[in-house]
Amino acid sequence: MEDAKEIKTPMHQTTCLGLDEESNKVDNSQYRAMIGSLLYLTASKPDILFIVGLCARFQQDSRKVHLTVVKRIFRYLIGTPNLGFYFKHGKKFRLISYRDADYVGDKIERRNTSGSYHLIGGNLVTWISKKQVSVTLFTAEAKYIYQQQAIVLN
Repeated sequence: MEDAKEIKTPMHQTTCLGLDEESNKVDNSQYRAMIGSLLYLTASKPDILFIVGLCARFQQDSRKVHLTVVKRIFRYLIGTPNLGFYFKHGKKFRLISYRDADYVGDKIERRNTSGSYHLIGGNLVTWISKKQVSVTLFTAEAKYIYQQQAIVLN
């Protein structure tokens, strides 16, 4: 990867990762080590959080197609070493929170993915993205369940 060319995006817009029993298996320990390094980087680079989380789902049975996507993330990181957080200085510490849920974001288990992020004074301070534990039949139902879980947590 030392001579790899940089790219502009961490993931191609048509990428749809799933169980791929056609392609060759790769070394799981190497794949896990790469995912672990990327998970560490997500603390300061939220732009790779989604795709790294998606790739992390395949650590048990990693295939060549999954490794190709992980290598693409590293190629993206080569081209964006200075991209990171910027915290604005201000006197207003207003908390703004956004949350959303999709319908069947995980094509394998047919579960919904929900997420949220929180800003204080216009600065990103926390974010989360996870699969919901239940399977729903409609988008509105997925969003309702996510809202109920958020109310319970607060």
